Amino acid sequence: MESYGLPFHRGLLADEGVRTVPLAVDEHGARVGELGKVRAVLLTPAHQFPTGGPLHPERRAAVVDWARSTGGLVLEDDYDGEFRYDRQPVGAVQSLEPDRVVLMGSVSKSLSPTLRLGWMVLPEHLVDDVVAAKGEREQHSSATEQLTLADFITSGAYDRHVRRMRQRHRRRRDQLVAALAERAPHVRVSGIAAGLHAVLELPPGTERAVVKAAAWQGLAVEGLSDYRHPDVPAERHDGHDRRDGLVVGYATPPEHGYAGALDALCRALPPE
Repeated sequence: MESYGLPFHRGLLADEGVRTVPLAVDEHGARVGELGKVRAVLLTPAHQFPTGGPLHPERRAAVVDWARSTGGLVLEDDYDGEFRYDRQPVGAVQSLEPDRVVLMGSVSKSLSPTLRLGWMVLPEHLVDDVVAAKGEREQHSSATEQLTLADFITSGAYDRHVRRMRQRHRRRRDQLVAALAERAPHVRVSGIAAGLHAVLELPPGTERAVVKAAAWQGLAVEGLSDYRHPDVPAERHDGHDRRDGLVVGYATPPEHGYAGALDALCRALPPE
């Protein structure tokens, strides 16, 4: 698993007795050349979560070569790939090798997580096993919501909705970057212009204090360390990086409160 990622992914695997090892992440995404003899890898190639970079084209090709040569499995979590603001969204790694890559996605970012609608694009040989693992308890999803989403997509309304949301979220990200440039120019936004969150790079040793200061300002933000794999070494080693940062979800505040939220965020940041 990438050295930074969602803790609940690690938790789900740990509950099934699967041990995970961290894969270093840099400005070009996961360092897939270091996969070695593991059996599977979970990646966020379109927009690494949470650090924000895409997987470099050479590394996309390399992870496919790894899967083919070792029989390994790539789990591709495309959690917000439709929200890319500086260029067209990149294609899925799954399209390069459908027999060795499982593509996973949902409408949690584009519509709402409360809909509980997601999908897995599976290699044919895994379909029966995955359906069996899903089990009777999870067998039935809401037909009404699935049919409504299908109509939303086929009518073109879903694409129009995503385009509107893309404009809204890009405007919010631009406002965030502009506010930092004016009031905290020493704090850099890392990653590409995409998604619904940004990572603010902080001076070493300041992360916990900034999270606490933000909470005093009424802001619910998280430290980058909250997403770090527990087995990442305490010191920088073999490419692993224990950087300090703030994970900011800029899509969350209501429109009327966004300017105030940016003001509160800037007040919580450390001085230069």
